[in-house]
Amino acid sequence: MRVVLSGGGTGGHIYPAVAVARQMEAEEENPAFLYIGGTRGLESKLVPQENLPFKSIDITGFRRKLSMDNVKTVMRFLKGVKESKAMLREFKPDVVVGTGGYVCGPVVYAASRLGIPTLIHEQNAIPGLTNKFLSRYADTVAVSFEGTESSFSGAKRVIYTGNPRATTVAAANARRGYATLGIPENSTVVLVIGGSRGAKAINEAMIDMAPLVMKSEGVHYIYVTGEGYYEETRKTLRAKLGSLPNHLHVLPYIHNMPEVLACTTLIVNRAGASFLAEITALGIPSVLIPSPNVTNNHQEANARQLEKEGASVVILEKDLTGSVLHEAVAGIVGSEERRRSMSEASKRLGKRDSAAVVTAELRRLAAKGRK
Repeated sequence: MRVVLSGGGTGGHIYPAVAVARQMEAEEENPAFLYIGGTRGLESKLVPQENLPFKSIDITGFRRKLSMDNVKTVMRFLKGVKESKAMLREFKPDVVVGTGGYVCGPVVYAASRLGIPTLIHEQNAIPGLTNKFLSRYADTVAVSFEGTESSFSGAKRVIYTGNPRATTVAAANARRGYATLGIPENSTVVLVIGGSRGAKAINEAMIDMAPLVMKSEGVHYIYVTGEGYYEETRKTLRAKLGSLPNHLHVLPYIHNMPEVLACTTLIVNRAGASFLAEITALGIPSVLIPSPNVTNNHQEANARQLEKEGASVVILEKDLTGSVLHEAVAGIVGSEERRRSMSEASKRLGKRDSAAVVTAELRRLAAKGRK
């Protein structure tokens, strides 16, 4: 099968597309891929590292206020559609997959105009602007959260697949995670992370919470600051604590996140959709601090889905302090019964075969397109 993938801007859009490619490689003999991303997006760095053929178009998103920049965006969109059509005619895909971000707009729209079967995947509980637009043209809309199908009432076909990224972490090796962190196997691990780039509010709360962490010797805190915050945070912590205790591990970034997640007891994080797919695939309890700086406040909607089922505690950023965070963490870590209950709830929400469900739909679309 020949597949074009498109998704960009953040890892939350890119990794699900990569997961689909990996699943297809496991299921099909000699599949062929082309990833069409943005020239300025994170995908231009991440996708080549995944050894997927990559081409780019120049595209930006619309501003929500009237602006001359929107005129330029329309011009870039039209140019992107023309360039995408040329790439699609050359590659001749059986199906085109869009996983979100502005770049999907011209790529999936171009495919629909050429009569190529298309699938778009929505990771969040509240759909993004691009996917809402594309849902009128795509053959299939796939959603990550069960019950959110009604958000695409005008689409031809809407199916619940879960997030393909979940499949990537479902088979992760916990022993490798412990080895990466340099701590004994079966340790209690609290992973605190503010997304791939870090989060200032979470960092500030963690610094405020650090003296209380000093007293939690039976728990290993893995505190991932984000590379941009790392040096300043370590300096501040050393000034505050004198020296870092052995059970407080401060890191700038984790490269093998699936393995570390597999050995995590509790996670403190933002509420990006791909990360939630990962933690529910593994049944990890969570304390979620949704970013308030996202379109339509979709991270809070994501987090509330987990909270409603008993898998998470949600703290809004405006209410976040070191003591509030410590109380939430201690209340979970200190109760084996509560941890077990939250873990079971998290697993119920997880869909470990998500990538396989998506690839099955791609085969269906491709077969229909050949008739």
